[in-house]
Amino acid sequence: MSIVQREVSNLLMKYGTNNPFDISSQKNILIFYEELGDIWGYYNLFVRVPMIHINNELTEFNSRFTCAHELGHYILHPNVNTPFLKKNTLFCVSKIEREANHFATHLLIGNDVPYPDETKAQFLTRNGIPSNMHGFY
Repeated sequence: MSIVQREVSNLLMKYGTNNPFDISSQKNILIFYEELGDIWGYYNLFVRVPMIHINNELTEFNSRFTCAHELGHYILHPNVNTPFLKKNTLFCVSKIEREANHFATHLLIGNDVPYPDETKAQFLTRNGIPSNMHGFY
């Protein structure tokens, strides 16, 4: 079991849900909906207060995945500021983003399993995983 899967498993057991909004609320993470242009969302920590910012133009489907992704940053990379790293350094953040996508995918799936006649794509879509993120399962 990977670190990501272990963290997701611990969250599912502790909070009894795979809803990223409910988990964020129980962890006292503030969630803001804002105009973010092409950015789906981001996580930041300000004066020790964790915050998730979600683009207010996203569908509910994509907002849920974004919240799960940013929750992954909170759990896996609590002190990493990826927007700053992208803009101001040569540090490659692709591994960090892949881990957050992997986290979001496994969190949204939770303990669900595919129906007998369901394709992988149908299963992932039913669990709120955008098609461009299916590779993280």
